[in-house]
Formats: sequence, structure tokens, C-alpha cells
Amino acid sequence: MASNDLAAPMARLVDEFKRLPGVGAKSAQRLAFHLLGIEREKAESLASAIFEMRERIQLCTQCNNIAVDALCPICNDAQRDHGLICVLEQPNNIMVVERTRAYRGVYHILHGALSPLRSIGPEDLKIKSLLERMRDRPVREIILATSPTTEGQATSAYLSRLLKPLEVKVSRIGLGIPIGSELEFVDEATMSESIEGRREL
Repeated sequence: MASNDLAAPMARLVDEFKRLPGVGAKSAQRLAFHLLGIEREKAESLASAIFEMRERIQLCTQCNNIAVDALCPICNDAQRDHGLICVLEQPNNIMVVERTRAYRGVYHILHGALSPLRSIGPEDLKIKSLLERMRDRPVREIILATSPTTEGQATSAYLSRLLKPLEVKVSRIGLGIPIGSELEFVDEATMSESIEGRREL
């Protein structure tokens, strides 16, 4: 069934779902018809959760993770090792590392990776704030945990060249993660092995 065969409000919802990553036309229709069949209170609860997320979520002023307050819970945790920073591309990558229970440092989120083909350069990433963090507090090691894609590898190489003169140990996660894969799809055992097997750059 094409979305133009649906009633206008339903067609609009299907079109909005299709904008989501990984949601095709059939999945979008299934979601829309599912929501049509649920109780009004549940639909309102979903809509309210979306609005609340958009209104309240901000970026942590220290690491650029998503947060409700100025600092995310990890940056606010005095038990974490603040001298060890794991650099990731996106906030959702934190969950992959945290599930390993093998890492007790803090994070820095770049919000992307270098990609000349998409006109994403160093100035488009949260690199400046990483350098500022290093000036504000002693850091003994930076772990570069960008995805092992072409863009992630380029970002890691760029950061390594940038950070090495600052007299900080710079390491890269181990190669237990296949080249070309996205970090968010890596299981916790592989991620744990990669953190443990990181190498100095």
C-alpha cells in the first residue's frame, strides 16, 4: 500500500517514520498501524517522551555526551579515572564500551568522523573541547576508539598526530573489531578485548 493511498494523517506519520534510520516503507506502515491500534494514553505517552527528550537533553559541557544537567553522570562520577579518556564518534558508542565493564575512565564524544567526501573536517568535530580538557586537568592516556571504517581510521590518525606533541600517551583500540564495521554493532566481549588490546600510537 503506497502512503498516498492512506488517509492524510496516517500518510504523514508513515512519511515521518521513513525518515528514521533503518526504517523502510513497510516498517513505517507497520509502526503507524500499530500506533493506530493502541490506547490513546499510550500514544500520548510516546509523544510526550519524544517531546521531553527533545526539550531536556543537552550535551555535557565536558565530554559532549547526552545529559540532562551540565555534566553527564559519567563526568560527574568521582570514582571514574578522569586521567584516562576514551574518544568515541557518537554518544551511543558509550553503551558498547560500558557493557564490557572493563573500562573505568571517562569519554570524549566527537559527534562524527572526518569525511572529506561529505565535507566534514576537523572544525566540524568536537576536537577543540578535547584539547581544552587536557589543559584543565592532567590526562595520562587518550584511547582512540573511533570505528574501524575509513572515516574512523582517518580520524584516529589525525588525532594521533595532533595529540602526540602534547606529551600524552595515545593508544588505539585493538583489532578484535573487524575493519569496516560500525562500533555500535560490536558485542561486549569483542569490545572488551579491543580495549584491553589497545596499542600505543
